[in-house]
Amino acid sequence: MTAIRLLLVDDDPLVRAGLSFMLGGAGDIEIVGEAADGDEAVAQVARTRPDVVLMDIRMPTVDGLTATERLRSRADAPQVVVLTTFHADDQVLRALRAGAAGFVLKDTPPAEILDAVRKVAAGDPVLSPAVTRQLMAHAAGTADVRRTRARERIADLAEREREVAVAVGHGLSNAEIAQRLFMSVPTVKTHVSRILAKLDLNNRVQIALLAYDAGLLDADDPAGH
Repeated sequence: MTAIRLLLVDDDPLVRAGLSFMLGGAGDIEIVGEAADGDEAVAQVARTRPDVVLMDIRMPTVDGLTATERLRSRADAPQVVVLTTFHADDQVLRALRAGAAGFVLKDTPPAEILDAVRKVAAGDPVLSPAVTRQLMAHAAGTADVRRTRARERIADLAEREREVAVAVGHGLSNAEIAQRLFMSVPTVKTHVSRILAKLDLNNRVQIALLAYDAGLLDADDPAGH
């Protein structure tokens, strides 16, 4: 099995050393480099071509948010997981909008950080439905102009794609969406891929955020999510 190439980005050398020690021992993880700020991270990505970047948010010179935006704009963009000390804050929300695949708290147990890296490398966002709702609630008060733009983008979706987008916004898994909308899991995956392509989005988290901005999640979720 090919090892997951991982780049560690944090301005604290002790944090980097700890992460390297915790994650480097896993047989399926290869630490390909370290960086102390966002500018160095971008340069390291070009040089080492990691699959996943574990990115601190608060760093001097170039912060993790700016670096995430730069990395996700690349044609060969790696997946990015942001590190934070907060459960929900504007900076995390900005990182997710920029295309980060999720976030982990700095005090997360090592096994969970390792699991997060593996999930992101496999294409799965590291955000539970509860955390997604918390972040979206934190973004309450969305400006009317953002809602209008979001609705214009959502209008490009076919009716079935819109239903899938709403289900993703409520945090349902592919299997749960398939059951609720009476379709196969492969069909759900196809719809999700089409939504990402049509709306020029990076991942399911961004689908959820756009659905929220458009006001599609205002009604109570009948699934109880």
